[in-house]
Amino acid sequence: MKKYLFIAFIAFIGLSVNAQKKEATIKWMTFEEAVKAQAKKPMKIMLDAYTTWCGPCKLLDKNTFTNPDLIDYVNKNFYAVKFNAEGNDVVKFKGQTLTNPNFDATKTGRNSQHQLSQVLGVSAYPTILFLDEKADVITPVIGYRTAQELELYLKFFKEDSYKKITSQEDFNKYASEFKPSFKLIN
Repeated sequence: MKKYLFIAFIAFIGLSVNAQKKEATIKWMTFEEAVKAQAKKPMKIMLDAYTTWCGPCKLLDKNTFTNPDLIDYVNKNFYAVKFNAEGNDVVKFKGQTLTNPNFDATKTGRNSQHQLSQVLGVSAYPTILFLDEKADVITPVIGYRTAQELELYLKFFKEDSYKKITSQEDFNKYASEFKPSFKLIN
């Protein structure tokens, strides 16, 4: 009997440890949910505009958006939105109903661009858009970024440093002096 109790106890401990190891993830929400949340608690939005066929978009998901330091920082400081820029969602934004009228569900690759992508100025994939507390676009960051490269932008916008930058030289100086703190992961 003691042997079975011991085995049951070890199994319970193993399950508890595995539950604690469950990896954290970014708390993604829809664009409409983020805008609604801003009305209650103003925070900036980080919007990942991706497509289903985009290789660098998939690398962002696999390598960048799995970094524990990045996950923690984004979840504490931004409303995170994952938006299929060629998808078929209906989005209500600033009095407009935005869709993808030329969406073709039979296509497996490129599709037509969603109207929200056009309104936000998305021109390439992936694009990570940063929006202010009123859901106005601050700027797009185009292309794949590692967690440490994205850290620069996350902190730049969170701390409102972008409001002090008046030239490309100012930004280059900021970027060259920036010391990333997010740990590298494999």
